[in-house]
Amino acid sequence: MIERMYQVKNISRTSFISLRQLNYHVREWGTPRPGQLPLFMVHGWMDVSASFQFVVDAMQQDRHIIAPDWRGFGLTDVGEVDTFWYPDYLADLDALVDHFQPEGNIDLLGHSMGGTVVSMYAGARPERIRRLINLEGFGLAATKPTQAPSRYAKWLNEVKAARQGEMNLRSYPDSEAVAQRLIKTNPRLSLDKAQWLAQHWAKPNSKGEWEILGHPAHKVINPYLFRVEEMLAIYQSISAPVLNVEASQNDLEKWWQGKYKLEEFHERLKHIKDIHSVTIQDAGHMMHHDQPFELAQHIEAFLQQP
Repeated sequence: MIERMYQVKNISRTSFISLRQLNYHVREWGTPRPGQLPLFMVHGWMDVSASFQFVVDAMQQDRHIIAPDWRGFGLTDVGEVDTFWYPDYLADLDALVDHFQPEGNIDLLGHSMGGTVVSMYAGARPERIRRLINLEGFGLAATKPTQAPSRYAKWLNEVKAARQGEMNLRSYPDSEAVAQRLIKTNPRLSLDKAQWLAQHWAKPNSKGEWEILGHPAHKVINPYLFRVEEMLAIYQSISAPVLNVEASQNDLEKWWQGKYKLEEFHERLKHIKDIHSVTIQDAGHMMHHDQPFELAQHIEAFLQQP
């Protein structure tokens, strides 16, 4: 298995930083340079910072890149919790930015859930963002106030189920099984990359089984309804140029079973002052795994603009 594993080009360094009562795991590539802004990359739901390794390897220029494991993912442990909240991601990111770049601007990229978080952050802290890149951070489907009672009931039920261990993530016999699980989710993922990712996406427990590095409470629904009007106001507050990146194989409608369509997302994006959209061909939602070189070209071209 080892000889087939993906060979890293740009080796990362990792550290733990005390942020908001948590021991945050952070991965860095490249060297800080005077006059060059850091690029923060934040991953999505049920993912880890190492997920960006392939696109970092595909980038042509040396750039200081900072990528955290969100709370409850990877090696950022949160202890006993039963729900995760979007405002916490914003505050974690704010603390992370202050730690590495106390003053001035940054460039910011987010994938999926991370794309939604960085969009919210760019609207809340527009003065901190020079350029923003959103990789399929679609946000959530529109809701109605009448959904509140059933949403709270579902949340209460899921909190109880999580407490009873009914939402625990399954374990795997070895890292090879984890790699096969990653390929099953994303058939475009090559075996060498899947084997490399498996080493970071999971780890062996005391029984020798491999456990996914994601807190089960991430599966618990949020009790608060998503308010589109608030998201549109946040979009309108973004002052930085935005690169919106989508994959040619778009699964948004399948995920939401027709309740949220790509056309609606595109309508929302019209509220952003300065936005450019591109599509990565022959790629799915994990575009940074499927087509890292094409994605890296778009990222670097966008960031090199004045």
